[in-house]
Amino acid sequence: MNQTNPYITPSSDPTSAGPISEPKQYASFWHRFVASFVDGIITGILGAVAGAIMGFIIGASTGEASGAGIAGNLIGIVIGWLYGALLESSPKQATWGKQMMKIKVSDLDGNRISFGKATGRHFGKIISSLILLMGYFMMLWTERKQTLHDKMAGCLVTRNG
Repeated sequence: MNQTNPYITPSSDPTSAGPISEPKQYASFWHRFVASFVDGIITGILGAVAGAIMGFIIGASTGEASGAGIAGNLIGIVIGWLYGALLESSPKQATWGKQMMKIKVSDLDGNRISFGKATGRHFGKIISSLILLMGYFMMLWTERKQTLHDKMAGCLVTRNG
């Protein structure tokens, strides 16, 4: 380790005797787009089924369907959040759509992210969307192909093969 500069980490010190890792292949716009499309279909189906069940339960118990729409929307938000955050913080580091496209989410060092970081990344997508989707498109010109929500959460999306 470099004793002259305490801010250099062992992984960035050229004199450290560690394995040389392959450069990362960052996931392309189209790989991420297809993965997101697949995940949208999956969460849409799960949300619709859960919303219908909740609507039935609310309607059957109250005799009215007035709160069913709001409950269905809330369930859809929770399902999307848990689907993304739980799977991206799992050992596979990817949602089912990302697994299909052979991409994974990691921290900046390539390690698995925590559930909290995955949650922040998920809700950061709201900001990426609010600015005319520019938060998504910025991956086209950033060095490591990061979206705004990737940068906010300190994440990378890489391709496995």
